[in-house]
Amino acid sequence: MAAAEAEVVSPLIVDTAPDTSGTAEASVAASVAEAARTESQAPASKAALAAKLMSLSGVFAVHKPKGPTSAELLNRLKEKLLAEAGMPSPEWNKRQKQTLKVGHGGTLDSAAQGVLVVGIGRGTKMLTSMLSGSKRYIAIGELGKATDTLDSTGKVTEEKPYDKITREDIEGILQKFTGNIMQVPPLYSALKKDGQRLSTLMKKGKVVEARPARPVTVHSISLLKFQPPFFTLGFLCIALAVLELTL
Repeated sequence: MAAAEAEVVSPLIVDTAPDTSGTAEASVAASVAEAARTESQAPASKAALAAKLMSLSGVFAVHKPKGPTSAELLNRLKEKLLAEAGMPSPEWNKRQKQTLKVGHGGTLDSAAQGVLVVGIGRGTKMLTSMLSGSKRYIAIGELGKATDTLDSTGKVTEEKPYDKITREDIEGILQKFTGNIMQVPPLYSALKKDGQRLSTLMKKGKVVEARPARPVTVHSISLLKFQPPFFTLGFLCIALAVLELTL
Protein backbone atom coordinates (compact mmCIF):
# COMPACT_ATOMS: atom_id res chain seq x y z
CA MET A 1 0.00 0.00 0.00
CA ALA A 2 1.42 3.36 -1.03
CA ALA A 3 1.00 4.95 2.37
CA ALA A 4 3.59 7.59 1.61
CA GLU A 5 1.36 9.11 -1.06
CA ALA A 6 -1.36 10.15 1.36
CA GLU A 7 -0.81 11.80 4.71
CA VAL A 8 -3.57 10.77 7.09
CA VAL A 9 -4.45 14.03 8.78
CA SER A 10 -7.28 12.54 10.79
CA PRO A 11 -8.10 8.82 11.06
CA LEU A 12 -11.58 8.05 9.76
CA ILE A 13 -12.53 4.56 10.83
CA VAL A 14 -16.18 3.53 11.12
CA ASP A 15 -17.90 0.25 11.89
CA THR A 16 -18.21 -1.91 8.78
CA ALA A 17 -21.23 -3.76 10.16
CA PRO A 18 -24.57 -3.10 8.44
CA ASP A 19 -26.01 0.28 9.32
CA THR A 20 -29.24 -0.43 11.17
CA SER A 21 -30.72 2.92 10.22
CA GLY A 22 -30.24 2.15 6.54
CA THR A 23 -28.11 5.27 5.99
CA ALA A 24 -24.46 4.27 6.17
CA GLU A 25 -23.41 7.56 4.62
CA ALA A 26 -25.13 9.50 7.43
CA SER A 27 -23.15 7.56 10.03
CA VAL A 28 -19.88 8.37 8.28
CA ALA A 29 -20.82 12.04 7.96
CA ALA A 30 -21.47 12.17 11.67
CA SER A 31 -18.10 10.48 12.35
CA VAL A 32 -16.26 13.03 10.20
CA ALA A 33 -18.07 15.92 11.86
CA GLU A 34 -17.13 14.52 15.28
CA ALA A 35 -13.49 14.25 14.19
CA ALA A 36 -13.58 17.89 13.16
CA ARG A 37 -14.70 18.90 16.65
CA THR A 38 -12.05 16.99 18.63
CA GLU A 39 -9.63 19.92 18.83
CA SER A 40 -12.04 22.01 20.90
CA GLN A 41 -14.84 21.26 23.31
CA ALA A 42 -16.70 24.37 22.18
CA PRO A 43 -19.09 24.05 19.22
CA ALA A 44 -17.18 24.64 15.99
CA SER A 45 -18.37 27.25 13.53
CA LYS A 46 -19.50 26.20 10.07
CA ALA A 47 -16.43 27.85 8.57
CA ALA A 48 -14.16 25.86 10.86
CA LEU A 49 -15.98 22.62 10.06
CA ALA A 50 -15.72 23.33 6.33
CA ALA A 51 -12.00 24.05 6.60
CA LYS A 52 -11.45 20.89 8.63
CA LEU A 53 -13.41 18.78 6.15
CA MET A 54 -11.43 20.11 3.17
CA SER A 55 -8.16 19.36 4.99
CA LEU A 56 -8.96 15.73 5.85
CA SER A 57 -7.01 12.95 4.11
CA GLY A 58 -7.26 9.21 4.68
CA VAL A 59 -9.22 6.06 4.01
CA PHE A 60 -12.16 4.47 5.84
CA ALA A 61 -14.68 1.71 5.29
CA VAL A 62 -18.46 1.84 4.99
CA HIS A 63 -21.02 -0.92 4.62
CA LYS A 64 -22.76 -0.78 1.24
CA PRO A 65 -26.28 -2.25 1.50
CA LYS A 66 -28.14 -3.89 -1.35
CA GLY A 67 -29.76 -1.41 -3.72
CA PRO A 68 -27.53 1.57 -4.46
CA THR A 69 -24.52 1.33 -6.74
CA SER A 70 -21.10 2.11 -5.31
CA ALA A 71 -21.12 5.46 -7.16
CA GLU A 72 -24.57 6.36 -5.81
CA LEU A 73 -23.50 5.60 -2.24
CA LEU A 74 -20.37 7.71 -2.74
CA ASN A 75 -22.44 10.67 -3.99
CA ARG A 76 -24.80 10.39 -1.01
CA LEU A 77 -21.84 10.28 1.35
CA LYS A 78 -20.28 13.36 -0.25
CA GLU A 79 -23.55 15.28 0.00
CA LYS A 80 -23.91 14.34 3.67
CA LEU A 81 -20.35 15.41 4.45
CA LEU A 82 -20.82 18.79 2.75
CA ALA A 83 -24.18 19.33 4.45
CA GLU A 84 -22.77 18.38 7.87
CA ALA A 85 -19.98 20.92 7.43
CA GLY A 86 -22.47 23.57 6.28
CA MET A 87 -20.80 23.93 2.91
CA PRO A 88 -22.59 25.11 -0.28
CA SER A 89 -23.63 22.80 -3.09
CA PRO A 90 -21.03 20.76 -5.02
CA GLU A 91 -21.69 22.96 -8.10
CA TRP A 92 -20.63 26.09 -6.19
CA ASN A 93 -17.52 24.35 -4.87
CA LYS A 94 -16.51 23.35 -8.43
CA ARG A 95 -16.73 26.96 -9.56
CA GLN A 96 -14.57 28.00 -6.63
CA LYS A 97 -12.15 25.10 -7.26
CA GLN A 98 -12.82 23.75 -3.78
CA THR A 99 -14.10 20.32 -4.77
CA LEU A 100 -14.06 17.72 -2.00
CA LYS A 101 -12.15 14.70 -3.31
CA VAL A 102 -13.85 11.41 -2.46
CA GLY A 103 -13.40 8.06 -4.21
CA HIS A 104 -13.82 4.32 -3.61
CA GLY A 105 -11.43 1.41 -4.04
CA GLY A 106 -13.41 -1.16 -6.02
CA THR A 107 -16.97 -1.49 -7.28
CA LEU A 108 -19.69 -3.59 -5.69
CA ASP A 109 -22.75 -4.42 -7.81
CA SER A 110 -26.00 -2.79 -6.78
CA ALA A 111 -27.36 -6.22 -5.75
CA ALA A 112 -24.33 -6.87 -3.53
CA GLN A 113 -23.64 -5.75 0.00
CA GLY A 114 -20.31 -5.49 1.75
CA VAL A 115 -17.35 -3.32 2.68
CA LEU A 116 -16.62 -0.36 0.42
CA VAL A 117 -13.24 1.29 0.98
CA VAL A 118 -13.52 5.07 0.62
CA GLY A 119 -10.72 7.61 0.28
CA ILE A 120 -11.00 11.31 1.07
CA GLY A 121 -8.59 14.08 0.07
CA ARG A 122 -5.09 12.77 -0.61
CA GLY A 123 -6.29 9.40 0.63
CA THR A 124 -7.82 8.87 -2.82
CA LYS A 125 -4.28 8.25 -4.11
CA MET A 126 -4.15 5.09 -1.99
CA LEU A 127 -7.18 3.50 -3.65
CA THR A 128 -5.26 2.04 -6.60
CA SER A 129 -3.31 -0.18 -4.23
CA MET A 130 -6.60 -1.31 -2.66
CA LEU A 131 -7.75 -2.61 -6.05
CA SER A 132 -4.62 -4.72 -6.53
CA GLY A 133 -4.96 -6.58 -3.22
CA SER A 134 -6.75 -9.84 -2.48
CA LYS A 135 -10.46 -9.73 -1.71
CA ARG A 136 -12.82 -12.09 0.06
CA TYR A 137 -16.35 -12.70 -1.19
CA ILE A 138 -19.32 -14.84 -0.15
CA ALA A 139 -21.83 -15.76 -2.84
CA ILE A 140 -25.12 -17.68 -2.75
CA GLY A 141 -26.04 -19.69 -5.84
CA GLU A 142 -29.24 -21.46 -6.85
CA LEU A 143 -29.15 -24.82 -8.61
CA GLY A 144 -31.33 -25.59 -11.61
CA LYS A 145 -31.61 -22.06 -13.04
CA ALA A 146 -29.67 -19.88 -15.48
CA THR A 147 -30.26 -16.17 -16.07
CA ASP A 148 -29.24 -13.76 -18.81
CA THR A 149 -27.25 -11.63 -16.35
CA LEU A 150 -25.56 -14.58 -14.58
CA ASP A 151 -27.01 -13.39 -11.25
CA SER A 152 -30.30 -13.30 -9.36
CA THR A 153 -31.43 -10.00 -10.91
CA GLY A 154 -31.73 -11.35 -14.44
CA LYS A 155 -34.39 -13.12 -16.45
CA VAL A 156 -34.46 -16.92 -16.13
CA THR A 157 -33.39 -18.38 -19.47
CA GLU A 158 -33.14 -22.07 -18.58
CA GLU A 159 -34.27 -24.49 -15.88
CA LYS A 160 -33.06 -28.03 -15.21
CA PRO A 161 -33.59 -30.65 -12.49
CA TYR A 162 -31.03 -30.57 -9.69
CA ASP A 163 -32.18 -33.36 -7.35
CA LYS A 164 -29.21 -35.61 -8.20
CA ILE A 165 -26.54 -32.99 -7.62
CA THR A 166 -24.47 -33.67 -4.49
CA ARG A 167 -22.06 -31.68 -2.36
CA GLU A 168 -19.22 -33.75 -3.83
CA ASP A 169 -20.24 -32.77 -7.37
CA ILE A 170 -19.89 -29.07 -6.58
CA GLU A 171 -16.67 -29.43 -4.59
CA GLY A 172 -15.13 -31.39 -7.47
CA ILE A 173 -15.95 -28.89 -10.19
CA LEU A 174 -14.77 -25.88 -8.16
CA GLN A 175 -11.17 -27.02 -8.51
CA LYS A 176 -10.93 -25.89 -12.14
CA PHE A 177 -11.66 -22.31 -11.07
CA THR A 178 -8.71 -22.04 -8.67
CA GLY A 179 -5.23 -20.73 -9.45
CA ASN A 180 -4.32 -18.51 -12.39
CA ILE A 181 -7.13 -18.81 -14.93
CA MET A 182 -8.41 -16.91 -17.95
CA GLN A 183 -11.84 -15.32 -17.64
CA VAL A 184 -14.07 -13.78 -20.30
CA PRO A 185 -15.73 -10.80 -18.58
CA PRO A 186 -19.54 -11.10 -18.62
CA LEU A 187 -21.47 -8.62 -20.75
CA TYR A 188 -23.45 -7.64 -17.66
CA SER A 189 -20.53 -6.12 -15.79
CA ALA A 190 -19.06 -2.83 -14.55
CA LEU A 191 -16.63 -2.66 -17.46
CA LYS A 192 -17.25 0.41 -19.59
CA LYS A 193 -17.63 1.29 -23.25
CA ASP A 194 -17.75 4.96 -24.30
CA GLY A 195 -18.10 5.92 -20.64
CA GLN A 196 -21.09 3.63 -19.94
CA ARG A 197 -21.22 0.31 -18.11
CA LEU A 198 -21.66 -2.73 -20.30
CA SER A 199 -24.54 -3.81 -18.05
CA THR A 200 -26.30 -0.47 -18.65
CA LEU A 201 -25.88 -0.78 -22.41
CA MET A 202 -27.20 -4.35 -22.34
CA LYS A 203 -30.30 -3.32 -20.39
CA LYS A 204 -30.95 -0.63 -23.00
CA GLY A 205 -30.89 -3.27 -25.74
CA LYS A 206 -27.59 -2.09 -27.23
CA VAL A 207 -25.28 -4.47 -29.05
CA VAL A 208 -22.18 -5.13 -26.94
CA GLU A 209 -19.19 -7.09 -28.16
CA ALA A 210 -17.63 -9.69 -25.88
CA ARG A 211 -14.36 -8.64 -24.28
CA PRO A 212 -11.23 -10.80 -24.63
CA ALA A 213 -10.33 -13.19 -21.83
CA ARG A 214 -8.11 -11.75 -19.12
CA PRO A 215 -6.07 -13.36 -16.32
CA VAL A 216 -7.74 -13.84 -12.95
CA THR A 217 -6.11 -15.23 -9.81
CA VAL A 218 -8.32 -17.23 -7.44
CA HIS A 219 -6.47 -18.32 -4.33
CA SER A 220 -9.22 -20.53 -2.98
CA ILE A 221 -12.89 -21.46 -3.33
CA SER A 222 -14.76 -23.41 -0.67
CA LEU A 223 -18.30 -24.71 -0.41
CA LEU A 224 -19.54 -23.22 2.85
CA LYS A 225 -23.12 -24.47 2.80
CA PHE A 226 -25.13 -26.92 0.69
CA GLN A 227 -28.91 -26.78 1.08
CA PRO A 228 -30.43 -27.53 -2.35
CA PRO A 229 -31.43 -25.65 -4.35
CA PHE A 230 -29.15 -23.11 -2.65
CA PHE A 231 -25.43 -23.31 -1.95
CA THR A 232 -22.93 -20.83 -0.50
CA LEU A 233 -19.38 -20.33 -1.76
CA GLY A 234 -16.45 -18.51 -0.19
CA PHE A 235 -13.79 -16.89 -2.43
CA LEU A 236 -10.34 -15.44 -1.87
CA CYS A 237 -9.11 -13.85 -5.07
CA ILE A 238 -7.44 -10.91 -6.81
CA ALA A 239 -10.43 -10.34 -9.12
CA LEU A 240 -13.74 -12.13 -8.72
CA ALA A 241 -14.32 -14.72 -11.43
CA VAL A 242 -17.82 -15.41 -12.73
CA LEU A 243 -18.49 -19.11 -12.30
CA GLU A 244 -20.63 -20.93 -14.82
CA LEU A 245 -21.09 -24.31 -13.20
CA THR A 246 -22.16 -27.18 -15.45
CA LEU A 247 -23.07 -30.24 -13.38
